[in-house]
Amino acid sequence: MNDRLHTELWTSWASLLRSYAAAHGLNSTHHAVVEVSANEITLRVNDRWLRFTPSDLQHSGETPTPFTLNENGTVTIDHQPEQEMDIAAEQFAREILTSKN
Repeated sequence: MNDRLHTELWTSWASLLRSYAAAHGLNSTHHAVVEVSANEITLRVNDRWLRFTPSDLQHSGETPTPFTLNENGTVTIDHQPEQEMDIAAEQFAREILTSKN
């Protein structure tokens, strides 16, 4: 994948995470924060977090699993079948905002 396409997909992924975190936050007593850099996106809620790099996904303190943004607008997580970016982002946002400490 060329650098320009990767940058566009990375920016889109961050935007989807922000949007779905904000939407799920409307029905939650918690607030999600999305931190974005060129090589890392972190979604935080209280002491829980999800960290994405171009090649990995890591839940709070767990071992990283493979993560890939694909040219066709899908993501591959832990070598599982591809999933649309928006569906995956919504699931991650819902998971972190509704999980209990």
